Amino acid sequence: MVLLLPDGESDSHRRPSPLSYALQLPLARTLARAGQEDGLAAHVVRYRCRGWNATDAHLAADARWAVDEVVRRYGDVPVCLAGHGMGGRAALRAGGHAAVNSVLAMAPWLPESSTDEPEPVKHLLGRQVLLVHGTNDARTDPELSFRLAERAKKANRDTCRFEVHSDGHGLRQHRAEVAALATDFVRGSLFGRAYARPVADALAAPPPLGLRMPLAAGFGRSLRG
Repeated sequence: MVLLLPDGESDSHRRPSPLSYALQLPLARTLARAGQEDGLAAHVVRYRCRGWNATDAHLAADARWAVDEVVRRYGDVPVCLAGHGMGGRAALRAGGHAAVNSVLAMAPWLPESSTDEPEPVKHLLGRQVLLVHGTNDARTDPELSFRLAERAKKANRDTCRFEVHSDGHGLRQHRAEVAALATDFVRGSLFGRAYARPVADALAAPPPLGLRMPLAAGFGRSLRG
């Protein structure tokens, strides 16, 4: 099972954005098609509200609830949390759930203030973790995801990070490559499929090499090349 977590806002109790939900549907369909022969199911999570809301961390709580629902409905199946923006932060925060075996954080929103408690990472031990971020992201600072990846790598060696050069927050300029990277990671982490060489290399490389891996143009045309 892969649960897709849409983007959200830092502070808001308004209803979730239909647009953020809709933006995750194409990737959900792509993943479901790619993993059909393995029995992969993909669902986009609907939040109670669109805001993280400080220590309430509503989006992370909703992600944990969704994993609980997977366990209740489907039993003991491995789960990948795949989130974008604020959903990326939720995926990382909820990644310690016992049913979660992998986390994919795309352009994750992370707090900038040095006075805030740093995002926890030790709970990610034992999970496969992939972050991907556009270098021109004007909404979520890619350097913040790099710093988190550095800390996560120390706690969990199965962590890597890809940079999408010249792309922005929506990762639209290289949408096909990002979708191929997500597909490769999800199938590899959930079903034990061999990772594409760039992903395997990124996981094996020491920092900073494995945390600043460039996502090559055309990735996915020959995944095992």
